[in-house]
Amino acid sequence: MIAIGCDHGGFEMKQAVMKHLEARGEEYRDFGTFSPASCDYPDFAKPVAHAVADGSCDRGILICGTGIGVSITANKVPGIRAALCGDCFSAEATRLHNDANVLALGARVVGEGLALKIVDTFLDTPFSNDERHMRRISKIEGD
Repeated sequence: MIAIGCDHGGFEMKQAVMKHLEARGEEYRDFGTFSPASCDYPDFAKPVAHAVADGSCDRGILICGTGIGVSITANKVPGIRAALCGDCFSAEATRLHNDANVLALGARVVGEGLALKIVDTFLDTPFSNDERHMRRISKIEGD
C-alpha cells in the first residue's frame, strides 16, 4: 500500500500519479488534499509519513510545488527517509543506497511525464542490502 499526499501546488500532479498507480495495479491511500484550494503542506505530509513509519503503508509519495516542504516535514518523523527526486538517477540511487521510503516530488519543478518515470523508478528499485549501505542507514537512524 502506498500513502500519497499533496498540498494545493501538487494537487493536479497527485491526480496523475494516482491514475498511474491504478494502471500499475498498485493500491494506495489518498491522504489529501482533495482540492486545489490553498492549504498547508504539513497537514498532508505528516499523516503520509506516519502511515509509512507505523507500517500501515509500505511507501509514501508526497507532492508540493517544489517538493522541499513535504520532504522536510516527512523527515521529521522517526523512521522516515524521504528523498526529493527530480530525476530517475536520484530515485534509483536513493532506493539502492538509502532505502528511502518516501518519495517527494516538486510539481512546479518536474513535468508529469518525468514525474511518472520517477515514481516507477522509485517503486521498482529494491534496496541493495549492501552492508555499507545498511551501516550508513543505521547511523542515520541512531542518535
